[in-house]
Amino acid sequence: MRPAVADQVHGLAVVDKEAGWTSHDVVARCRRIFGQKRVGHAGTLDPDATGVLLVGLGRATRLMRFLTALPKTYEAEVVLGTATSTLDASGEVTGTWEMDGVTLADVRQAAASLTGPIMQIPPMVSAVKVGGRRLHALAREGIEVERVARPVTVHRFDVTPGMTPGIFRIEVECSSGTYVRVLAADLGTALGGGAHLRNLRRTRIGSFGTEDARLVDELSAAVVLTPAQAMRDLDQVVVPPEVQKHVARGLPLDRIPLGVTGDGPWGLVDEGHRLLAVYEATETDRIRPAVVLESAG
Repeated sequence: MRPAVADQVHGLAVVDKEAGWTSHDVVARCRRIFGQKRVGHAGTLDPDATGVLLVGLGRATRLMRFLTALPKTYEAEVVLGTATSTLDASGEVTGTWEMDGVTLADVRQAAASLTGPIMQIPPMVSAVKVGGRRLHALAREGIEVERVARPVTVHRFDVTPGMTPGIFRIEVECSSGTYVRVLAADLGTALGGGAHLRNLRRTRIGSFGTEDARLVDELSAAVVLTPAQAMRDLDQVVVPPEVQKHVARGLPLDRIPLGVTGDGPWGLVDEGHRLLAVYEATETDRIRPAVVLESAG
């Protein structure tokens, strides 16, 4: 039996997703574990990938967009000399090259050329929509369409030798929306051949790392972070009691009396560090609500 609304869990579960699970599978299992329907995730992981997946519960599902925007860190292996239809090990081979002469220095130089602000074309196996349809759905029908390159930022692209010649381990820290499988394919192209990705693991989303994560079967209410903890990557502002009623009504607030600085968004909390709302900047000296968790009445 589903618990009463008052007993439902509102917060963030940091999941260490196992291979073979889709992000939707994790959400469905969390619905059963916590006995509630309001469950959502931030930052999809492919079924073959493992690692950090952030799952919002109850009212915290409204906060997921702020977590999706956080930078991410991945570890993986790049296999030189073989390109695939999906750009990773799950696809069919689409091309092979002799790349035994490629050195670690060569790969690092190519990785450096893919570091910083770059333009990246989403892969056909992604969830990006073109003409109202997901690219991966079109790909399953054997349809390939033109995709517009998007700006992303690769903050760090480290390369180390793998256990086998022609395979290199990578660690990538990047902006939201970056496809690591595309980086692997582009790395192969930059080296005069082709490549694909394997053993992808996401180790961090913002400040949430694998050290915070639990396997799905280890989840319980005891390990769920509060909404305020879920927003720990945002600047947080303590709101005095006399202002809380304005926050609860979703009213804009003046920056200066609250001591709000920077570009935002900001988590507004009470003296007990309970998250009241998330506010965003405007073109004036006021800030406005993006999400109000504790409403008036």
